[in-house]
Amino acid sequence: MKRRTCLRTVLAGGGSLAIAAALEGATPEHAIGLHVDLSVDPAKEQEMLHNFKTIFRPAARKHPGYIDVQMLKLRSAVQGKAPAGVNYRFVLTYESEELRQKWVASATHQKVWPTIENTLTSKDYTVLLFDVA
Repeated sequence: MKRRTCLRTVLAGGGSLAIAAALEGATPEHAIGLHVDLSVDPAKEQEMLHNFKTIFRPAARKHPGYIDVQMLKLRSAVQGKAPAGVNYRFVLTYESEELRQKWVASATHQKVWPTIENTLTSKDYTVLLFDVA
């Protein structure tokens, strides 16, 4: 009986590895990552996080081409200097730049992005577009 349990465990583990391997190659060939350095007003930080989690992210997830979106809070600069005044980095991953552009042009984006942007101390933020390698 213990041998059967052991075999089931080994087979289940092997299945998990196969699934993980398949997912690792799941990113589309032309995927992009958009990084935006933000200076969030400390007095509006909780408002921004709430809006990101309950308004922006749910809306973005519904748009064609969406892969992921994250809001990263700067902890420290381990090497070099952090951009002046930046305390958050917004990271959006899409299947392609063309699909991201459609999202940006959508009425939904025009409605939800200001809920983030209106919590910033400056709208003069750095936007970097990367190809996922």
